[in-house]
Amino acid sequence: MTEGTEIPNSTPDTAEVVLAARNVAKSFGAVQALKGVHFDVHRGQVTTLFGENGAGKSTLMKILSGVHLPTSGELILDGTPVQIGSTVEARDLGISIIHQELSLAPNMTVRDNIFMGREIMGPFGVNYAEEERQCRELMRELEEDIDPLTPVEDLRLGQQQIVEIARALSVNSRILIMDEPTSALSASEVEVLFKVIHDLKAKGVSIVYISHHLEEALTITDHAVVLRDGVMTAYAPRAEIDLEWIVRNMVGENFDLGSPPDSTFGAPALELKGLSVASHTGAGLAVDKLDLTVRKGEIVCIYGLMGAGRTEMMETVAGRLQPVAGDILLNGESVQGLTIAQRIDTGLVLVPEDRQRDGLVQTMTVGRNLSLSSIASFTKGLFTNLREEARIIEDSIKEVTVKTDGPGAPIGSLSGGNQQKVVIGKMLVTHPDVILLDEPSRGIDIGAKAEVFRILAEHAKKGMAVVYSTSEVGECLSIAHRIIVMRRGKIAAEFTHETTKEAIMAASGESLVA
Repeated sequence: MTEGTEIPNSTPDTAEVVLAARNVAKSFGAVQALKGVHFDVHRGQVTTLFGENGAGKSTLMKILSGVHLPTSGELILDGTPVQIGSTVEARDLGISIIHQELSLAPNMTVRDNIFMGREIMGPFGVNYAEEERQCRELMRELEEDIDPLTPVEDLRLGQQQIVEIARALSVNSRILIMDEPTSALSASEVEVLFKVIHDLKAKGVSIVYISHHLEEALTITDHAVVLRDGVMTAYAPRAEIDLEWIVRNMVGENFDLGSPPDSTFGAPALELKGLSVASHTGAGLAVDKLDLTVRKGEIVCIYGLMGAGRTEMMETVAGRLQPVAGDILLNGESVQGLTIAQRIDTGLVLVPEDRQRDGLVQTMTVGRNLSLSSIASFTKGLFTNLREEARIIEDSIKEVTVKTDGPGAPIGSLSGGNQQKVVIGKMLVTHPDVILLDEPSRGIDIGAKAEVFRILAEHAKKGMAVVYSTSEVGECLSIAHRIIVMRRGKIAAEFTHETTKEAIMAASGESLVA
């Protein structure tokens, strides 16, 4: 396989090309996101697109699906040049996309989200009964027990991702683009999605698949393309690629996510005593009499399947949810009754799972998002010390290595990995004693993951207690000193970093997929 070339010398297979990008470039002002990319979509096959955050993957997919027009180059559909000016035009041509960041209307039902903009009409208006029937059929296909009349805002993040997938499947597209479709799914839900993908391939549907879960993507891909800095650097059939090939072509070297730092553990920083949290469904407990102690300088990983209670536990500690029993101690003092802001002031912060909805203010700049949580440190009454705010922002951008045009850049202009760094940086500027991170690597590439884990390891060396949750077992065996496995709201097992993936997954009730 060649590296550093834009056009491969040979095609990876002989399947018919249904959609092709030829010499496609895209610029956003002075930023050139794509630089003359050639890309083929083959009938009835999965083409996986790999690359770091900011490599141009999502930009290319948005061009293929009509969200953006290319600055130059052309798209060829069934051998004929086409201009796709909108997502509606793309849909009419049989092209659909599942976006990395959810684009659902939270105040609307599952049914209405799936059929929004293309309602099924009957003689007396919208045929809601037929929409509901088709919605239930889609949920059966995805093996998900979701009532079509449930408001989307009442669903877990993973269930919202299922709704996004169902909406794309409902269009019966011939080309389906999946941008990080499994980022919020449990292992069992991923398995069901892969069955659906195999069924779609058998029907001749072409799949373009983007994922930062490299090992997972290798199980379904037919051939792979790697983008790096807006240029296609590698292109090969599945038989010629492995994990090392992907990482080497993505980032130029094969590296891991780090190892537990040499930290001297201090006194208990966070203590959970008999913590119980009600389930969001109102039936039973999401967290059941949980006891956990995390010391200063210690990094603890919380692993578990979706529904294990990881998120509920973290949100309760941070003050977003109220426990039904138990106590939460920070540095030996109870934080029960304190608001979220008061807990931040005392040194307890949370990086939430959904950075778009809960971690960032989309209308603010990069700088204002970074300084938001520490506003009290540079504001006195009605007066703001702009120089001090600028210093805080500049230091934070350097510390968490945010790649941005500057503090005044819109937060939406950043890649997913850099947005996540902003959320983490916003919390770190408050100088916390304990930082909780719920799925901190969701939707970011291996390079950005390594950066995030490096930042956390450095702060643990300085005495900060770190607790992060993950549904990706490989991330457990990185920087964590201790791995806690949760199952049905309880601690099912506890391991050191010297354990195995098999042991962790077995304790969670999961098994490795062959």
